[in-house]
Amino acid sequence: QVQLVESGGGFMQAGGSLRLSCAVSGSNLGITQMGWYRQAGGQTRELLAGITSGGTSTIYSASVRGRFSISRDSAKNTAYLQTDSLRPEDTGVYFCNVAVHGYGLGSSNSYWGQGTQVTVSS
Repeated sequence: QVQLVESGGGFMQAGGSLRLSCAVSGSNLGITQMGWYRQAGGQTRELLAGITSGGTSTIYSASVRGRFSISRDSAKNTAYLQTDSLRPEDTGVYFCNVAVHGYGLGSSNSYWGQGTQVTVSS
C-alpha cells in the first residue's frame, strides 16, 4: 500500500512563493514517476509538473513553466514543487500523484495524496 502526504500549502500574495512537499511511504514502491496536479473549483485536475524516478527528466504545463520547479529526493521518497511568482489563477488544491510499475501519472493505477490548498490573493 502506498501512502502520500502533502504539505506546504497556504495563503500567499501574488508574486510570492511556496514550497510543497509530498512524502511517500509504503513497501515495494516501484515508483516510476511523481507529479503534481492542481484542481481549481469545479474544474478537472490539471497536470502541472512531473519527474521521473531518477529525477533526470521533468515536464511542465505551459501555465507554470518557468515559474514552478519539481524535484525529488529519492532517499527520502519525497517530491517537492517550488512555486514562484504565484498568481491568483494558481489558486486551487494541489495533489501529489505517484505512478508505479510502469503505469502513467494520473492513471487508475496511480496513487493520490489528500491535497493541500494554495490560495493566492491579488
